[in-house]
Amino acid sequence: MTRVSVVTRIELSSPPWTRWSGRVSAVMMPGGPVADAVFADLEPRIEKLKANGHTPGLATVLVGDDDASARYVGMKHAKAAEIGCHSVDIHLPDDATQADVLEAVRSLNTDRAVDAILFQYPAPGHIDFESALLTVDPDKDVDGMHPVNLGRIALSMPGPVPCTPAGIEALLAHYEVPVAGRNVCILGRGVTIGRPLAMLLSQKRPTANAAVTVVHTGVPDWAEYVKRADVVVAAAGVPGIIRPEHLTPGCAVVGAGVRYEGRRLLPDVDEACEEVAGAITPRVGGVGPTTIAMLFRNLVEIAERNAAA
Repeated sequence: MTRVSVVTRIELSSPPWTRWSGRVSAVMMPGGPVADAVFADLEPRIEKLKANGHTPGLATVLVGDDDASARYVGMKHAKAAEIGCHSVDIHLPDDATQADVLEAVRSLNTDRAVDAILFQYPAPGHIDFESALLTVDPDKDVDGMHPVNLGRIALSMPGPVPCTPAGIEALLAHYEVPVAGRNVCILGRGVTIGRPLAMLLSQKRPTANAAVTVVHTGVPDWAEYVKRADVVVAAAGVPGIIRPEHLTPGCAVVGAGVRYEGRRLLPDVDEACEEVAGAITPRVGGVGPTTIAMLFRNLVEIAERNAAA
């Protein structure tokens, strides 16, 4: 991967923190430079595909008028246009039926101009999201959340990878946080982050190959597992659940879980953790940019496979 910025190598046994007036400060790991590196890698690949007559195509399916979802989908289309990809926006009304949704998905499955499909979550309550997700062609599942693609991860087979877990692995690799052979603790067992991330980081690769423990808030002594970790990933969706006393000094901390109160973002990792961690993602701009970058990496990889078929 092309490196955009040079960051001091993080050795957990001797973390690169600095002190001002007795305060310990962690190295920040923003996701922006990681995303920039991913897009720098994708741009020539997109140009090569287009030169060979294949423009990567992304389709989104949005049901209803949720403002946050509409903004998220709009960002995807804007980014697709920016990097030279084709995009299709399917926006169904709030009163669309399940049959309407499935028909839209099936039409995209057979559209040769569409390499990848994003079915936007959440959907209105009367829509069976899981049924719609299962209808998406697994090879076009840009989010990597289809059961077939989760199974591919378990078997170390190629295919679309869930975007936030893939982004976390890329972030740790970019900042050269040692992962192979280290203790990684993921707080949160959700299907979007915790479970697929555990499978990814346990695979035998230079940027993975870790001893991974997954715990959750139903484990009474979850903090004891976190305390032993070299790398902590917070993905519980419980504001402020990870506090300084839960961390081993010098560990790396990735904040992946958030909750919103209105428009206020409440992260899982308390800001005071900066005083103990050796490296940490910022409150805003951590895994978010890497998630978006991984979605487009999935798109380009799917397009490359389709172009070669």
